[in-house]
Amino acid sequence: MSTTRPCSPGDRGPEPSGASVASEGEATASSAGPGSPGGGQARRLSFDGESGVVPLARDFARQALYAWGWLPAATADRRAAAEDVLLVVSELVTNACLHAEGPDELWIACDKKVIRIEVSDKGTGQPAPRTPHRAGRPGGHGMFIVQRLCLDWGVVRAPGVAGKTVWAELGAPA
Repeated sequence: MSTTRPCSPGDRGPEPSGASVASEGEATASSAGPGSPGGGQARRLSFDGESGVVPLARDFARQALYAWGWLPAATADRRAAAEDVLLVVSELVTNACLHAEGPDELWIACDKKVIRIEVSDKGTGQPAPRTPHRAGRPGGHGMFIVQRLCLDWGVVRAPGVAGKTVWAELGAPA
């Protein structure tokens, strides 16, 4: 697990005016706040009362990638980068489903260099790649995949608040 940059959600900069957490599965989209590098964009999805959250999260992330110009991909490298983002979203949301009674929220942001994915849940567990990793055995590959695909990842817990936010960052395609 990465401990090099345990960035908290509050380190993203101030929320843009008018941005709020979506409810009942609605998504909000906004430009990132002034503290965001490169003037990126961010989107948030609440899973409150939703079922089928993994495909919902993938569809939400795919729509963001289209809106941000990652898709349709002009090259194989850009297509692979978009698929990596969708895979990491799937793995983080699946982990929240399996180990933390489901995700509360997905937050995804992009600037010119990095895409950041955050999944919040009420779980107390600490995600970590299974060690040793056994590629031929079923299960236990999610955080290993996240670790291999991402520039960095980590877990943030707010003092006095139940749950955690698992974040991961991937490089934007060239």
